[in-house]
Amino acid sequence: MVLVKRAYEPAAAEDGFRVLVDRLWPRGVTKAALALDAWVKEVAPSHELRRWFGHDPGRWREFVARYRRELRAPGARAAIADLAARAARGRVTLVYGAADEAHNDAVVLRAEIERALRTGGRRPRAG
Repeated sequence: MVLVKRAYEPAAAEDGFRVLVDRLWPRGVTKAALALDAWVKEVAPSHELRRWFGHDPGRWREFVARYRRELRAPGARAAIADLAARAARGRVTLVYGAADEAHNDAVVLRAEIERALRTGGRRPRAG
């Protein structure tokens, strides 16, 4: 199971493996409060994409398309495969800092990890 949770919500034992999926550390949150098991910057949107998006819901569809292209990079694919393997064994919580719970990178990443779980890591063929 893959969950998403804001960095500003308290960590809980039921979160399982907690991984920060943002490139930047959440403001005002201590390392102890986040209680992370990992910080996987390889799956975070690039600085350029993050700045372009600016958490504008009007840019959400294009953000998702661009971010999914970034997630095709070898380092990101390997990290997604690792997170999918962990999710197959137990709960994984993707921790993110954005205020918008519906329009953030963790939402997209969760879908990609769940797709990897369904397809065994293979991307479905087009057409």
